[in-house]
Amino acid sequence: MIYNPFFMSIDRFLDYITHEKKFSSHTCIAYQKNLNDFSDFCLTHYDLGSIEQVDYSQIRTWIISLVEKQNTNRTVNRKISVLRSYYKFLLKTETITLSPLKLHRPLKVSKKVNIPFSTEEVDRLLNSDFFSEDYEGILQKTIITLFYYTGIRRQELINLEANSVDFETNYIKVLGKRNKERMLPLLPGVVKGLKTYLSYKKDLSVSLPNYFFCNATGSKLSEGFVYQTVNYYFSLVSTKVKKSPHMLRHSFATHLLNNGADLNSVKELLGHESVAATQLYTHSSLKRIQEIYDKTHPRGKKN
Repeated sequence: MIYNPFFMSIDRFLDYITHEKKFSSHTCIAYQKNLNDFSDFCLTHYDLGSIEQVDYSQIRTWIISLVEKQNTNRTVNRKISVLRSYYKFLLKTETITLSPLKLHRPLKVSKKVNIPFSTEEVDRLLNSDFFSEDYEGILQKTIITLFYYTGIRRQELINLEANSVDFETNYIKVLGKRNKERMLPLLPGVVKGLKTYLSYKKDLSVSLPNYFFCNATGSKLSEGFVYQTVNYYFSLVSTKVKKSPHMLRHSFATHLLNNGADLNSVKELLGHESVAATQLYTHSSLKRIQEIYDKTHPRGKKN
């Protein structure tokens, strides 16, 4: 077996992001794959005795190989971002004294504009009779309703604990990234849906005691099931290319902003660490902002 000098430090880095940074298991797996791919490349193409011998020219060769394999600039930048985090860790632990990525500049990417679902599309789906009146149909409708009413992430919904919902105060407790908790208010429409779901869940022969949601066999929801649920049902009412749980989160934020919610409030609801992350959703609200501006400015055309 060939000794790879990267593996030991990669293991320490993964331990660090798992236990200290509290990254999700999904993120840690993605980081591990990216770093293993990079270390395999270095081991195959260069006779390196240790990590310290990696320089930017070798990383640049790796970048070129990624582009030649038809990876998009956005994908390459994401892989380099993982590598940059890894080298920051090596600097922090004094394994290296200078990051080979210090002067690297990300590849140029075109801005990707995700078009949210319209309120009409959401209403058309939630008011439809597309959902069956059995456990799976109620589960799927409740999943979509909760996404749109709260803007939570897919992993947050999957990991909701059984006691997450307080029906006395109509709040739901969500465990977000870095294990940060936030409380989200629930409107009557989603409260009714959650109660209906629980009435069906109690009739299951087997169910998970620790999780709010489970499938018909009593197992924990999978990411694939949740994605396919949103994708399938919105394909019945929308022609938009991207139909995913994240697009429902995007729609939630956009519709709030369109109706006058301030950026900081939306930031707190989404569980973002900074307003900068929330500002990504504001471009969809520009038309609404223009309408308000035209209507309220003393020299506006509607005055």
